[in-house]
Amino acid sequence: MATTTAAQQRAQAKAEYDAFLAACPSRQLLDRISDKWVALILAALGSGGSARPDADCAGEPRAMRYSELSRLLAGVSQKMLTQTLRSLERDGLLTRTVKPTVPVTVSYELTGLGLSLHHLMRGLKSWAETHMDDVLAHRETYDQRDAG
Repeated sequence: MATTTAAQQRAQAKAEYDAFLAACPSRQLLDRISDKWVALILAALGSGGSARPDADCAGEPRAMRYSELSRLLAGVSQKMLTQTLRSLERDGLLTRTVKPTVPVTVSYELTGLGLSLHHLMRGLKSWAETHMDDVLAHRETYDQRDAG
């Protein structure tokens, strides 16, 4: 019986990742990144974000403070923002930097891994904003058909 090293086992598992399989760990990652707050945080950090509807959010990636993210992400609770930032840090998608100022300054910035996902999230956000009128029209047509 041949034994395999831990590195060989990891390589074999990676080759076998298939999100269509119930036991695949990539499903957990898909679940995490499909969350609206994750998508919006990744889009905001990757571009500097803007709450202005007419603003171009395609700026350079930059670190943002917690309060800046909180203001930008309308409707997010303090608890949800904190939990989401912690989960993104745990997954290696962002880093949290604490500066010993008075008061303490905490900022969040995308890692290389987070930046690689940022482009997809910006695309999803842009697609949703561009096609919302179409989706609303289809919903209305469907609802009228279903009600009739």
